[in-house]
Amino acid sequence: MSTAALIVTLGSVVLAALLALMMIPVLVWLERRIAGLIQDRVGPNRTNIMGFRLGGVIQSFADVIKLVFKEEYYPGHIQTGRALYILAPAITFSAALLAFMTIPFADTLHVSGEALRIQALPVDYGILWYLAIGALGIIGVLFGGWLSHNKYALLGTQRAGSMGLSYELPLGLAVVSMLLTYNTIDFNAMVAWQTQTVLGFLPAWGVVVQPLAFILFSVALFAETNRAPFNVVEGESEIVSGHMTEFSAMKFALYFMGEYIAMNSAAAVIITMFFGGYQLPYLSSAELIESFGTFSLALMVITPLIIYAFIRWMRRNNDVRSTLSHDGGRRFEARVLTIVLLIKLVVLELIFAYFAFAQPSALQTQIAVAVVQIAVFIVKLMLFNIFFIVVRWTLPRFRFDQVQRLGWYYLLPLGLLNIFITAIVIVGVGS
Repeated sequence: MSTAALIVTLGSVVLAALLALMMIPVLVWLERRIAGLIQDRVGPNRTNIMGFRLGGVIQSFADVIKLVFKEEYYPGHIQTGRALYILAPAITFSAALLAFMTIPFADTLHVSGEALRIQALPVDYGILWYLAIGALGIIGVLFGGWLSHNKYALLGTQRAGSMGLSYELPLGLAVVSMLLTYNTIDFNAMVAWQTQTVLGFLPAWGVVVQPLAFILFSVALFAETNRAPFNVVEGESEIVSGHMTEFSAMKFALYFMGEYIAMNSAAAVIITMFFGGYQLPYLSSAELIESFGTFSLALMVITPLIIYAFIRWMRRNNDVRSTLSHDGGRRFEARVLTIVLLIKLVVLELIFAYFAFAQPSALQTQIAVAVVQIAVFIVKLMLFNIFFIVVRWTLPRFRFDQVQRLGWYYLLPLGLLNIFITAIVIVGVGS
């Protein structure tokens, strides 16, 4: 393996780990803040480190510390299978983490004749890996519920198994229709296909060419990740916490983190298959490389406006809250963060100016384009994670029989119908 390949591979693995693991406290914070906004309350905003609250993000790290040092509890009635009982949360967590590894974060880099993929696991069968590894997470749920020897945990496990079966089928049918459309199982090739246009002016994103498949895929992934309105595996009014009832401390945390990683992975797969992945609309990687000087010039104008608007919003928000709470620390935090943002703005402006007015090498331009595409991917990922959260706190939870009816009586026939229509269109266009 060449030095360039080693650097790109290690960088991709580190980036995937950061997006999967470091996103957990951010998603927990977003969940609480958005829930507070929808329910007309503030949400967590008190926990701080030396006066720095960062909008409440510190609360998520405090929760992590609490779970790490919390007492481990083992039910006394567990006589056999204790090793599997301990291993069960790790199976669910690992499956969700490994499913994220084949997501491409930017287009392939070409260095000295080598094609270097910006994927933690650079394989050509990305969607098959995601479906196969992601489905293994149910094993951890089954082991956890069965070995807990608790009737509530067992009921949650049975619900998880039956719901997984009923929604894996529509999920697979939606994937089949997309494979017929893209004629590939490679995530990178799917993203490249979506750089085309439909009717001459619409981006050929999967959601445009296959809207029904997008609906089926998204609903099935909501159920697969146990997100409301499909979180029937656990329910305080019925079965407490389902398969997690007898788990505490870090064992519970692994289940909890696995749910958020699974949500993050689902969002990544959806934007890769249906929303152009890391690509900007109407701009392929080749076009972006060719016109990157003009693009950098545009960023030089847009970036200061965005940072200025954010600083104004942050300072106004902190001024109001510090006045109401008689807390001068908020103003100090706002001043420090303003200085940090201005320093970052100066650095970014210098970088954009270099690419706009100097003569960067082809490799430098490729790397800059890859960085922009990673940023585009992260923005799309955050937007779809927010969509997951908003749906959870907007729709009421379905009953278990309603969830099963939706999967078997509606989504499954619609999936078959969509494949039939897709095949007819493909044959018609091909002829």
